[in-house]
Amino acid sequence: MSVMTSAAPPLASEAARPLVEVKNLGRVFDVSKPWLNRLTEGLPRRLLTAAAEVTFSINKRETFALVGESGSGKSTVAKMVVGLIAPTTGEVIIDGVSMSDRRHDADRRRLRRRIQMVFQDPYASLNPRWRALDIVAEPLRAFGIAQSEAETAKQVGELLRLVGLDPADGTKYPHEFSGGQRQRIAIARALACNPEFIVCDEPTSALDVSVQAQILNLMRDLQDRFGLTYLFISHNLAVVRHMANRIGVMYLGRLVEVAPAREMFAKPKHPYTRMLLDAVPDLDLTGRKRKPVEGEVPNPVDPPPGCPFHPRCPFANERCRVEMPQPILTGGATVRCHAVEEGRI
Repeated sequence: MSVMTSAAPPLASEAARPLVEVKNLGRVFDVSKPWLNRLTEGLPRRLLTAAAEVTFSINKRETFALVGESGSGKSTVAKMVVGLIAPTTGEVIIDGVSMSDRRHDADRRRLRRRIQMVFQDPYASLNPRWRALDIVAEPLRAFGIAQSEAETAKQVGELLRLVGLDPADGTKYPHEFSGGQRQRIAIARALACNPEFIVCDEPTSALDVSVQAQILNLMRDLQDRFGLTYLFISHNLAVVRHMANRIGVMYLGRLVEVAPAREMFAKPKHPYTRMLLDAVPDLDLTGRKRKPVEGEVPNPVDPPPGCPFHPRCPFANERCRVEMPQPILTGGATVRCHAVEEGRI
């Protein structure tokens, strides 16, 4: 019995409906001091808006990437999508099932088997006291997929081969593997329950460049073979260019631009997207001047008024300093920018 089977082509009705719909998703964290400290010191509550008004959809067999600097809210959104963090506002709908509506509890439990996550640090995401075979077998046992220990061992061996490891490696502990091998084990564990949707939270950022390419190629091959859908989180635009069909750029908890990957790399619209692309090394030696990302991300506890990017934006005017831009559709992209709306860039 094989754990993963090649996916059949989707029906026309299935292809038309997004697998994942994220609607006005937001998350606010209370980072205040304890109540007694606030009372004695006369301090107000402090709220951190990690994500606000995040809206996007992901079609079946598509890779949607979220990019941005550290602290932009990418990982918070990823954890809300899979249900690790409850949203403060908005909702996530996966295959027609709301992840926050309690009326869909039974549907949610069935859906969880079809959703998996691959984390940034492969060593931190693996139990150091378990052998690799037990780590990969955990979903098989949790969801009752394998009927016996012999069948479990057989399926674990198939999964290890699938990600480029030898079944004999199953007897080793995580510390006996390299970083790339640990991430392969994490991917094998994610594949164990035959998922359809995998959230990848910077899965290659902790790896060497050559190993990154191997893991990315493996993920692309698995997507083609099994019809997987990815939400891919990264701050590396070179990685995103290799993986994504569509890209969402986040800044201080908000999506500032969403566009097809080819269009974004060919003609970025938002000044922040342009700044990120200018910072990518010119490996093709085209001679085009590159400019590093300037300035710092503002404190999310005390964000600037108006457009949160205006302190770093070369196109900012008075309107940008006082009015929050709303998303507008231009070409194939959705952009939050007064300068784009007014035709100044």
